[in-house]
Amino acid sequence: MRKIILAAAIATSALGLAACSETTETETEEAVDAMAADAEANGEIAADNVDAATDATAAEVNEAADEAADAAVQTTDEVGDAAANVAAEAEAAAE
Repeated sequence: MRKIILAAAIATSALGLAACSETTETETEEAVDAMAADAEANGEIAADNVDAATDATAAEVNEAADEAADAAVQTTDEVGDAAANVAAEAEAAAE
């Protein structure tokens, strides 16, 4: 009789372990799927951040280029005005 009870207990334990393994496997698969989804979402966020940073940098470069062009025009105008003044002074001195 003891052998039958012991065999039944062992069989019940084995079935319990088998069921636990299936549950563990399912939970593991769900955890892996969740981690993959998180990684994908984080990758998309990172890509969006890179795009935003690239756009901001491009805007700053364009603004700096515009400012440099404006400064070059102003300098050219100042050089032209100075040259005209020198020419006028030279002409006045020649008279």
